[in-house]
Amino acid sequence: MPDSARADDSPLYWPIAKLIAAYRDRSLSPVEVYKQAEARADAFNSEMNVYVTRMSDLAKTQAEAAERAYRNHTAGPLAGVPVSIKDAFEVKGYLTTYGSLKYRDHISTQDTGTAKRIRASGAVMTGKTNTAEFGQSATTDNLLGPDTTNAWDTTRTSGGSSGGAASSVAAGLVSVGLGSDGGGSIRIPAAFSGVFGFKPSYGLVKDEGGGSAMDDFVCPGPLAHSVDDARRLLNILAERSFTRKASGRGLKIAVCAAPEDRPVDAGVQAMFAQTMKRLGQTGHQLIEADIPVAGWKDVFGPLVLYDELRERGQYLDQDLAELTDYERVTLEAAKSLSDQDVAGAKKLLLAYRARFDAYLSDFDAILTPTNSVPAFPIRQRPLEIDGRKVSELWGAFPFTSPFNVAGTPAASLPCGLVEDLPVGLQVVMKQGQDEALLNLCEEIEDAIGFDNTPLKNRWRLPAAADVVVS
Repeated sequence: MPDSARADDSPLYWPIAKLIAAYRDRSLSPVEVYKQAEARADAFNSEMNVYVTRMSDLAKTQAEAAERAYRNHTAGPLAGVPVSIKDAFEVKGYLTTYGSLKYRDHISTQDTGTAKRIRASGAVMTGKTNTAEFGQSATTDNLLGPDTTNAWDTTRTSGGSSGGAASSVAAGLVSVGLGSDGGGSIRIPAAFSGVFGFKPSYGLVKDEGGGSAMDDFVCPGPLAHSVDDARRLLNILAERSFTRKASGRGLKIAVCAAPEDRPVDAGVQAMFAQTMKRLGQTGHQLIEADIPVAGWKDVFGPLVLYDELRERGQYLDQDLAELTDYERVTLEAAKSLSDQDVAGAKKLLLAYRARFDAYLSDFDAILTPTNSVPAFPIRQRPLEIDGRKVSELWGAFPFTSPFNVAGTPAASLPCGLVEDLPVGLQVVMKQGQDEALLNLCEEIEDAIGFDNTPLKNRWRLPAAADVVVS
């Protein structure tokens, strides 16, 4: 492998544009990068429990095909780019568990829509990443094995439910990861892991043939080292081209440091305030504002419970020891739902989305913290934040789900470190404004200049495990 791509400058941390340029000029081979991805997973996966299933044979075949495609000038848009797949998406011929013992022997018979499009792009699909059971937790823990841990500090949570995807990107096991977000499941782990996470507008990305959960809210989307890398995967997932354009004018942006007056960790408060000072110099108009998020639980709770009972209520009559506590509690709570509860929540959903559509006609964007705390120790959700008691369920991450209910695109950008742990900035725009949101995020990314050098140093491949290709 060329010196420029050895372990101390892993191509798994390179921008995808740089990686593809190296493939095209033959200074680097997709097979070389596949071998380094394998070596890095061999060396680091056990520390973080990122992968439920490695797809090494498929990845090797895809890397070899990408190498031929570059030689023949037929390479697809992500040819040779290592991509991890959250274990909520089916890949033909491989185990798909949905984070549940109920699916521990389930071998997929077909690709779902997202996996099919990623495969067609020429990407190298490295493995299936760990997830909360049926995506029902904001941390990545289930009964299949140990929790997925945080790449910055492996005693702490990665967040969830796309925690495996976030850690796979943060630790340089892949260039980009496929996740899904029904209540923050991309943005929460992105913020905890110091990577970029993007939840598209509701309905933008389809997953034909995929599993059912949080159907009124869930969106497949990318986790990546940068906005541009995420854009490249989103182009594939949405089957359209999102191009970078300057805003061209100062945007009117609503800033809310604590939506619904939720308590926020003092360090997160300080980092958010510091970030707003930086962004105040970018030419946009930042206006402190109350954001109309109240009422989201009245929509989110009943509809999520309804989906779970419809899809998995039968598990309550089976071996309950095969369910996580959080999935069992969800199913038991769902039994008390009435048809009127569900119908009422459906009406409220339409009203809530109309309210945000109107609000974002007055503002171009919204900025909030992504989470109210930095990553906390494994299985130790905070019960108190900034001197105030909080819900164990929502206390650490109260700011993401409202925008699933609103159906708007929303992203999390790393904006700095608090006690050596990354925290995120959530950026939101009107439904359908995905391209504009990506462009604003790239401006913010440039203004912040987040430094992930500590991650690269932490996950430096041991010299003995380095891959040298003759």
